[in-house]
Amino acid sequence: MKLRVLTTAAALSLTAALAVPAGAADTPTGSAISIPEPPAGKGQIVFFRPSGMGMAMGCTVKEGETKVSSLGNGKYVVVVAEPGTHEYLVRSEAKDALTLLVEADETQFVRCHIKMGIMAGRPDIAPSTPEEFAGASEHLKLVDDDDMGEGALRAAELSSSS
Repeated sequence: MKLRVLTTAAALSLTAALAVPAGAADTPTGSAISIPEPPAGKGQIVFFRPSGMGMAMGCTVKEGETKVSSLGNGKYVVVVAEPGTHEYLVRSEAKDALTLLVEADETQFVRCHIKMGIMAGRPDIAPSTPEEFAGASEHLKLVDDDDMGEGALRAAELSSSS
């Protein structure tokens, strides 16, 4: 009997911890991170870098010459973008690019992964899914303000949107 009560209490605690905040339609189910709706008429992209290879190496995302954000190991950032085509670049000894069609009122997810390179890790940027973000979100933290570029939502902006 005592074991059943403890099991039920543990299950209820886990359910409460995984609950999606009200009003966060773009928050993936099971995610501990609340992603707000994009501003009206704009799109947004959630860039994230799950923990893994290349721990000491950053994944700096740029659009043209404009820095979007530096993603350290286990970090994420939410970037507001005008609708239209955007090309994002990452580079070290090699470069990778991703072209996205951003639509108004839409949230997209992009994963940066560091692959093995000859002298240094090679950043790889690719489209992702809300489910992949949710799976990694337990280990992700928001990028520090000083590593964010233009259009990135700061912690205060993210918390006031939820």
